[in-house]
Amino acid sequence: MGVVLQSDLTCPECGHVERELMPTDACQFFYQCKGCGVVLRPLKGDCCVFCSFGTVRCPPVQTGEGCCGA
Repeated sequence: MGVVLQSDLTCPECGHVERELMPTDACQFFYQCKGCGVVLRPLKGDCCVFCSFGTVRCPPVQTGEGCCGA
């Protein structure tokens, strides 16, 4: 199975779910919820918002490379 590039981000504040395309060349440290406007940041120990709040972890983590030196 190949790398999955879409992930559903779920806002921990309001529960809004949004499907987003993950970048393959950079970590996404910030994401503004399209439901309530809160800015999401990775949880401690995670490299990006997709690893913290997504249904699929970021592409580098999926391939076992680690994410941005994490």
